[in-house]
Amino acid sequence: MEHPDWLWRTPEPRRSYDVIIVGAGGHGLATAYYLARNHGITNVAVLEKGWLAGGNMARNTTIIRSNYLWDESAAIYEHALKLWEGLQEDLEYDFLFSQRGVLNLAHTLQDVREGTRRVNANRLNGIDGEWLTPDEVAKVCPIVDVSPDVRYPVLGGTWQPRAGIAKHDYVAWAFARKADRYGVDLIQGCEVTGFITDGDRVTGVRTNRGPIHAGRIGLAAAGHTSVLASTLGIRLPLQSHPLQALVSELLEPVHPTVVMSNHVHVYVSQAHKGELVMGAGIDSYNSYGQRGSVHVIEQQMAAALELFPIFANAHLIRTWGGIVDVTPDASPIIGRTPVENLFVNCGWGTGGFKATPGVGWVFAHTLAHGEPHALNEPFTLERFTTGALIDEHGAAAVAH
Repeated sequence: MEHPDWLWRTPEPRRSYDVIIVGAGGHGLATAYYLARNHGITNVAVLEKGWLAGGNMARNTTIIRSNYLWDESAAIYEHALKLWEGLQEDLEYDFLFSQRGVLNLAHTLQDVREGTRRVNANRLNGIDGEWLTPDEVAKVCPIVDVSPDVRYPVLGGTWQPRAGIAKHDYVAWAFARKADRYGVDLIQGCEVTGFITDGDRVTGVRTNRGPIHAGRIGLAAAGHTSVLASTLGIRLPLQSHPLQALVSELLEPVHPTVVMSNHVHVYVSQAHKGELVMGAGIDSYNSYGQRGSVHVIEQQMAAALELFPIFANAHLIRTWGGIVDVTPDASPIIGRTPVENLFVNCGWGTGGFKATPGVGWVFAHTLAHGEPHALNEPFTLERFTTGALIDEHGAAAVAH
C-alpha cells in the first residue's frame, strides 16, 4: 500500500514474532505502540488485510468522551480521555484534538432522569459532568432550538466540558509512525485466513502471504473478530450492524460543540475544515456491508432539522457506512479466550474511537503479561457466563 516513506516502513512479514496483532485500526496500532513503549516488546507485527486504518478508524465520527454510567466503563473511558489530553505531545503529532465539550440532550422525563443519574455517577467517579437547563443549553450551543412548542422539546442536557473530537486519520498515522520507529512491522495487504495450532493453543496465523508464527496473538478486527474466532470453534457473543454517517459542504464556523440526542437518534459536530459531521442510530439488520438503508438517513436528517433549523439550507455531500460489533450488554470484550495464547479486543459497538489510547494501553498489558489489566478485568469473556454484565445500552444507544 502506497504511503510516504517518512511515515512508516513497508516491511515484508518475517517468519515469526513475539506478538501478532490482527487489525491495523486505531486499537491495533495503539496496542502495538504501547507494547513497545510500556513493555519493551518490539518484535511485533500488525497485520491488516486492507490498508492501514481503512476500516472503522476511517469511518467513525471522531467523538471523544468519558461520561459513561457504570464504574467499570467510566474508568476505562476516563483513562483513555486522560491519555488523549497528553497524546499529541507523546506521539509528537498534531492530530487536532479539540476539547469543545459534548452535550447530550434530554427530550422526555425519562431522558432527564437518566441524564441526571449519569451526571451524579460521573461526579462520584471524579469525571467532569454538569446538568444544564434549556436556557443553559442555548448558551452552550445557541443554534439548538430550545423552543417548548417543537415535536421534541429540549428539557435539559448533560454536559462534559473536557470531551471533544480529533481527526481520526491523523490519530492512526501518529500511532503508526511511532510504533514503526520502535521497530514494529506494519504489514498491509496481509489477510489472516486461519490459525496454526498445537493442541489447544495457537502458535501462529495463516495468511495470504504465508504462515507467520507468534508467541501470542491479539485480535483487534472489530466485527470480523468473531469470524476469525469461529475458525477455532469459539463463538463470540457479537452481532455486527451497519452504521451510517454523513457530511455537509464546507461552512463557516456555526457549531461550537458536539450535540447528541439519544431520543431522536442524531448527533452533530463541525469538523475543523468546516463540514458538519452527523451520525444516526445503527441499521437494525446484521451485516458486514459498509453501507446502510436510505430511510435511516432520512430520519436522521429530519431529526437534525428539528434540533437545528439553521441546517435547512445546508447540502448533504456524501454518506458512508461502517460496521459496529455489539455485545449483549453493549460493553466490549478485552482479554483471554479459551484457546491458549489467543486474546481478543472487540465488541466496542459505537464507542471504539474514543477508547483508542485507553484500550491500546490495557490490551498491550494483557498481551505482555497474559493477564488482564485492572481496567479491563471486568470486560473479560467470562462475564457472559457469570452474569456480571456491564449494561451500557443507555449510554451507548446512539452511534457515538
